Amino acid sequence: MAQRREIQFTIDDNGEVSIQVLGVKGAECEKLTREMEEALGIVTTRQHTSEYWQAAETAVKLEQGEE
Repeated sequence: MAQRREIQFTIDDNGEVSIQVLGVKGAECEKLTREMEEALGIVTTRQHTSEYWQAAETAVKLEQGEE
Protein backbone atom coordinates (compact mmCIF):
# COMPACT_ATOMS: atom_id res chain seq x y z
CA MET A 1 0.00 0.00 0.00
CA ALA A 2 1.40 3.41 -0.95
CA GLN A 3 2.02 5.93 1.79
CA ARG A 4 -0.39 8.86 1.93
CA ARG A 5 1.02 12.21 0.78
CA GLU A 6 -0.58 15.45 1.87
CA ILE A 7 0.08 19.11 1.09
CA GLN A 8 -1.44 21.63 3.51
CA PHE A 9 -1.80 25.33 2.68
CA THR A 10 -2.30 27.95 5.38
CA ILE A 11 -3.05 31.61 4.65
CA ASP A 12 -2.66 33.95 7.61
CA ASP A 13 -4.43 37.27 8.24
CA ASN A 14 -1.66 39.14 6.39
CA GLY A 15 -2.03 36.98 3.28
CA GLU A 16 1.19 35.04 3.89
CA VAL A 17 0.95 31.48 2.57
CA SER A 18 2.57 28.51 4.29
CA ILE A 19 2.92 25.11 2.65
CA GLN A 20 3.51 21.94 4.65
CA VAL A 21 4.16 18.56 3.04
CA LEU A 22 3.33 15.42 5.01
CA GLY A 23 4.17 11.81 4.22
CA VAL A 24 7.18 12.54 2.00
CA LYS A 25 10.77 11.78 2.99
CA GLY A 26 13.87 13.54 1.76
CA ALA A 27 14.03 16.43 -0.69
CA GLU A 28 11.08 15.09 -2.71
CA CYS A 29 8.83 17.53 -0.83
CA GLU A 30 10.59 20.49 -2.48
CA LYS A 31 10.06 18.95 -5.91
CA LEU A 32 6.34 18.53 -5.19
CA THR A 33 5.86 22.16 -4.20
CA ARG A 34 8.28 23.93 -6.57
CA GLU A 35 5.66 25.00 -9.13
CA MET A 36 3.23 26.09 -6.43
CA GLU A 37 5.92 28.18 -4.73
CA GLU A 38 6.83 29.87 -8.01
CA ALA A 39 3.18 30.70 -8.69
CA LEU A 40 2.63 32.11 -5.19
CA GLY A 41 5.68 34.40 -5.08
CA ILE A 42 9.00 34.59 -3.31
CA VAL A 43 9.88 32.03 -0.64
CA THR A 44 10.98 33.99 2.43
CA THR A 45 11.73 31.09 4.78
CA ARG A 46 11.95 27.32 4.57
CA GLN A 47 11.79 24.95 7.54
CA HIS A 48 12.56 21.28 7.04
CA THR A 49 10.68 18.73 9.14
CA SER A 50 12.20 15.56 10.53
CA GLU A 51 10.82 13.71 7.48
CA TYR A 52 13.09 15.80 5.25
CA TRP A 53 16.17 14.38 6.98
CA GLN A 54 15.02 10.77 6.60
CA ALA A 55 16.24 8.82 3.62
CA ALA A 56 13.74 8.64 0.80
CA GLU A 57 12.44 5.16 0.20
CA THR A 58 13.36 3.71 -3.14
CA ALA A 59 12.58 0.37 -4.64
CA VAL A 60 15.06 -1.43 -6.83
CA LYS A 61 14.27 -4.59 -8.70
CA LEU A 62 17.16 -6.61 -10.02
CA GLU A 63 16.81 -9.43 -12.46
CA GLN A 64 19.53 -11.87 -13.26
CA GLY A 65 19.87 -12.46 -16.95
CA GLU A 66 20.63 -15.80 -18.53
CA GLU A 67 24.18 -16.32 -19.74
